Amino acid sequence: MRESGILMHITSLPGPYGIGSMGREAFRFVDFLSRAGQSYWQILPINPTGYGDSPYQSCSIFAGNHYLIDLQALLAQGLLREEELEAVAWCRREEKVDFGILYENRLRILRLAYSRFADWERLKAFCEENRAWLLDFSLFMALKERYQGKPWYEWPRELKFRDKAALAEARRSLSQSVRFFSFVQYLFYTQWQALRDYAHGKGIRIIGDVPIYVPRDSVEVWCAPQLFQLDEELMPTVVAGVPPDGFTADGQLWGNPVYRWEAHKKSGYRWWLRRLAFAGTLYDVIRLDHFRGFEAYWAVPYGEATAKGGVWMPGPGMDFFRAIQRELPRLSMIAEDLGFLTEEVLELRDNTGYPGMKVLEFAFDSREPSDYLPHTYIPNTVCYVGTHDNMTMRQWFETSSQESVAYATEYLALTKKEGLVWGAIRAAMASVSNLCVVQMQDYLNLGAEARMNFPGTTSDANWTWRMHSGAANRRLAKKIYALTRLYDRLGTQKES
Repeated sequence: MRESGILMHITSLPGPYGIGSMGREAFRFVDFLSRAGQSYWQILPINPTGYGDSPYQSCSIFAGNHYLIDLQALLAQGLLREEELEAVAWCRREEKVDFGILYENRLRILRLAYSRFADWERLKAFCEENRAWLLDFSLFMALKERYQGKPWYEWPRELKFRDKAALAEARRSLSQSVRFFSFVQYLFYTQWQALRDYAHGKGIRIIGDVPIYVPRDSVEVWCAPQLFQLDEELMPTVVAGVPPDGFTADGQLWGNPVYRWEAHKKSGYRWWLRRLAFAGTLYDVIRLDHFRGFEAYWAVPYGEATAKGGVWMPGPGMDFFRAIQRELPRLSMIAEDLGFLTEEVLELRDNTGYPGMKVLEFAFDSREPSDYLPHTYIPNTVCYVGTHDNMTMRQWFETSSQESVAYATEYLALTKKEGLVWGAIRAAMASVSNLCVVQMQDYLNLGAEARMNFPGTTSDANWTWRMHSGAANRRLAKKIYALTRLYDRLGTQKES
């Protein structure tokens, strides 16, 4: 079945209080997707943001990002008051998220909601249902608060090494703080389920992202250090990254601890199966980040200033994916098969049966393989104009070499009347890929100001773009619908 979707993270929605949320605008965006004939809404990880405000550097693989909680819903429930929210200047510019302001104010506001909360039976039921991850997460957050945000590896030694008596004392002395952080997760998941149910009712499925790595300062590394390449003092021996390429002379030094894959295999990949099973309850399709790292990963000695000194090390390979397909046979996944690809990586992807990604922007760049040209695609792929890690299509046309733009113009039969960006979208929609996903920024014909992320960098240019209110309007939906219908991508959406 041929289908299409739109890529835009929840944080990029318009609305009050400084960041897109799971509130009214999210429901309106689902309506927009339905009117536009789309089958999917692709988002980025919904876990708490971490270093550099990145959703790919989260302290938990299970917890939800409290910045996404709709505060207007809490107003309606009587848990917050208008004057409390109006007392905060939530952003400097409506079109840009200010994570500093959120960091200083969001939890403080949620504590006010907690002070008025009374439905303890529902909270208790939520805590019991999510006990397997929530107990450790809530304690982790309470301890971070006690130690002024320090990472767990800088806590007192008995807590760093998870001494049972020390953990029991912490749970007792921080019981109120632990319950508060559990309450925050209750709010998040109550709202997330409502949004997802609404999307399903409109025929919209969610594509969610599962990052390959977790940061060192995460619940997962604190609770299960034996699954990561750490020494006896819990210091990383090697960290993750990618080698130098045509885009980055030094490579990208991500800094995440890498997995001790032999330990995962010995356990039957229990940690990963639990992670993916949970993700499968949140999303309808999982985009598995950095797929090539499961065939071989770039390991950089801890302490190196760049990623240049790394080496390729073998990943778990098909043994890992056989375990997933055996234990979680209904899990639907997309392989993020970008980056430095070898025959071994391509073979692994093909053996899994997962669709890979085709990024149209890469097709006309001499630094990338030519198999991104649409005439080379096969149906079992997902075609993207660009992703959150790329330029917007308009930016690409404005900044690429004359030769690349001329090649794209000729190949895609682009005209000024149609518009260069809409011509590129047309080509993606016309491809044989079973699924076509287009960034919202490209449908809005936005330039460099709307780029979502610059990989390997940290700045307030990353993760902060927000769509203007009213941009996702009926006129645009009608135009997208016409293109979607023309190229037989309405999928299960009924014509209207």
